[in-house]
Amino acid sequence: MSGEVTLTIDGREITVREGEKLLWAALDNGIYIPHLCADRKEEKPDAACRLCFVEIEGRPQPVTACSEPVAAGMVVNTRSERVDRLAGTAFELLLSSHRLDCGKCAANRSCALQKIARERKFKLKVTRLRTLDRNLPVDDSSPVVTYDPNKCVLCGHCVRACRRQGGGVLGFAGRGFERRVTTFGGASLAAAGCSGCGACAAACPVGALTAKNVRLPNAGAKR
Repeated sequence: MSGEVTLTIDGREITVREGEKLLWAALDNGIYIPHLCADRKEEKPDAACRLCFVEIEGRPQPVTACSEPVAAGMVVNTRSERVDRLAGTAFELLLSSHRLDCGKCAANRSCALQKIARERKFKLKVTRLRTLDRNLPVDDSSPVVTYDPNKCVLCGHCVRACRRQGGGVLGFAGRGFERRVTTFGGASLAAAGCSGCGACAAACPVGALTAKNVRLPNAGAKR
């Protein structure tokens, strides 16, 4: 059929829209690939989290599935020793800057990090890297959302959601270990002119931005 291509992912032959990215082609067909920063609404993915590496037969190096378009006859493997090693390292890098207090977090049991750990059998703890306990102040100035930068994994979902709402209040600042999501000049959300639409909290996959009407789970809740 015109406008579609057929490829093979993990031994399954699937037909998808021409130009579709590998990540969405796989997920739409029930094939899981770990991901965090990918946003279906964005034409140019950041490929920043480095979780979604896959191997394509005939290619010497793995590619990020969120940025790689499908091609007719492509043969893709989402699991291999190399792919799992890359994803595991990327996952631990994310955890190293994310405060792990799951039992007290509003995102507990719906957190993207928990899902990745569950699907790939990763441990929700840092074993090889130095953790960054930044102790940054929590921004509770907005009547609608609370922002805890100590849980932020820099996926960018909140920044893009804010931009699409026409706010542009949130953005990235700093480099390396100092990089963080913040407002212009580091002002509080309220002082920066946040409209209180709540789109950032709805987009956040890890509980760094949460709506104030969300009830915290019990500290002893199972994950």
